[in-house]
Amino acid sequence: SEAAELLGLMHYMEGLRLITTVELVAPTSDENVTVTATELSGVPVRLYLPRRAPGGLRSAVLFFHGGGWCLGDAGMHGYDLMSRRISNELNAVVVSVNYRLAPPHRFPAQFEDVYLVTKFFLQSEVLSQYGVDPARVCVAGDSAGGNLAAAVAQQLPEDPEVKTKLKAQVLIYPALQALDLDLPSYRDNAHKPLLPRSLMVRFWSEYLSPEPALRAAMASNRHVPPEAGPLLPLVNWSRWLPADMRGAHTYEGPALGG
Repeated sequence: SEAAELLGLMHYMEGLRLITTVELVAPTSDENVTVTATELSGVPVRLYLPRRAPGGLRSAVLFFHGGGWCLGDAGMHGYDLMSRRISNELNAVVVSVNYRLAPPHRFPAQFEDVYLVTKFFLQSEVLSQYGVDPARVCVAGDSAGGNLAAAVAQQLPEDPEVKTKLKAQVLIYPALQALDLDLPSYRDNAHKPLLPRSLMVRFWSEYLSPEPALRAAMASNRHVPPEAGPLLPLVNWSRWLPADMRGAHTYEGPALGG
């Protein structure tokens, strides 16, 4: 991906997205779950419906996949397998959302898509259509999808048009903050395989802006503007991380940037 970008052949994320293509599987039903590729409120989703008798109203899971807001697909083998298992074992309706990706779509497009699907699904007539108990609906997601699930869970109570409340949010290794990119986990895994710090910085910066200057500022942890300074104590890990997990790390807050 880096070589292709340097040669001007494709964007870095387009190269990484080839992994997604290789992992895609068709929306195929089996003896336990009916799987369909469809749209809810104009947003592509994979819908997983249990085949066994419901025995009453079902629960529902709205799932948002990971991939740094730039990669991933509900049809990737791992996500498809997980959605099938959740649907079958919990006898639940699963809606796995294929939100728009960066680039070319940046914040807030990803959030808008998952919020639109969630708000649509929570309508009483839609819940009734799929036989879902309005008291047992949750949002879930991993990594960047966990970020989106948390954002949806925060926003819904502020929306006067939404009458149904979520039962839970299920956040799987979620990316919940971008104020301080020098936490112990960033340091310990700075050069580890799969998700080194440089790639996480790239994901965050591509999600937010096309400006290379933002990526450079995030890489040096100097990207927080002065007006956001009061938020930094909320992510001061020395206040929250147990002493036995800090190791030799000492806290150094981010430097304020432009």
